[in-house]
Amino acid sequence: MKSIFIIGAGYVANALIHYLLERSETYDWQITVGDLDGDLAASKVGDHPHGKGITFNVMDEQQCDEMIAASDIVVSLLPAKMHHIPAAVCLKHKKHLVTASYVSEQMQAFHDEAVEKDLIFMEEMGLDPGIDHMVIMEAIDKIKAQGGKVTLLKSFTGGLIAPESDTNPWKYKFTWAPRNVVLAGQGTAQYLKEGRLKYVPYNRLFELYDELSIDGYGDFEAYANRDSLLYTGKYGCEDVPTFIRGTLRKAGYCDAWNVFVQLGLTDDSFPIIGSEKQTYNQLISSFLPDVGGYDKASLKPRLASFLEIDLDGEIMSKLEWLGLFDDRPIRLKDATPAQILQDLLEEKWKLQPEDKDLIVMMHIIEYELNGK
Repeated sequence: MKSIFIIGAGYVANALIHYLLERSETYDWQITVGDLDGDLAASKVGDHPHGKGITFNVMDEQQCDEMIAASDIVVSLLPAKMHHIPAAVCLKHKKHLVTASYVSEQMQAFHDEAVEKDLIFMEEMGLDPGIDHMVIMEAIDKIKAQGGKVTLLKSFTGGLIAPESDTNPWKYKFTWAPRNVVLAGQGTAQYLKEGRLKYVPYNRLFELYDELSIDGYGDFEAYANRDSLLYTGKYGCEDVPTFIRGTLRKAGYCDAWNVFVQLGLTDDSFPIIGSEKQTYNQLISSFLPDVGGYDKASLKPRLASFLEIDLDGEIMSKLEWLGLFDDRPIRLKDATPAQILQDLLEEKWKLQPEDKDLIVMMHIIEYELNGK
């Protein structure tokens, strides 16, 4: 019997656990799911005879060593910055590893040793990055096999909410790790446009987006995702003048999310001491410049003036729906702005039991073939 150890039982683990358990009897697999929340891990496995859910802490060196040593393959669904911890143990015990995340510098540093030990360290095996690579390369290979030349590649993906479950003004709910959504886009996005290098810092990322329309599904916005330039060589597109990878959201999302970026509410670098003694409207006020005397009634006009948005417009309606102007205490103690925002959004953007998610993936490829 082969042993598969999945680390992490969050949003993205469900489909994988279901898939492996469904095939476990055919292939004689034993599936173990480990999570800090042992009850959550156990609930994902249920009473399946080939599955087991356990309480697991990857920072517990002894437990991590023992579990990985007893496994044949490890699937890490931890936050991306933590993959290097089980990866090092996999190298030690000569175990294969799969993750869904981008290849970080820390993980890339393991490459030579993994090759030397004949190990599979396979990353970018999710939706994006992952399935997108396969679809794009299939198209590029087909074009090149006909003697064509790619001149433009735009790849956009979004983990969204299905139309029948789209029930809030943001047209978005959490269908994957909330923390990753809140911190998305931090850093400088890089891509190619008509042969020119383009750099978009975080403070302008959600102001610069493409508008797209998909028949039957409506209008979308696409903003640049991380460093697209990393993939020109991997795709064999070093000479392609326009090359960009991006993230999709429903129309209206980016301008509203930009409010959080401009205010500083996505900042995860410092704690707000005594945050549990503040209300949401006090928090918003603390990020705004003082203009004359402060009172609660002036909060929305101050915010609208600072951000140069319509006081009675769609963006303000979205913020009001979240409760950001409410005289309601913040629940978290000494939390960062990003943690406070995440806590609120997890409450307001929570998937209901009957909700369905929606994946939208769009690849736009232009190429020259036979003089056309």
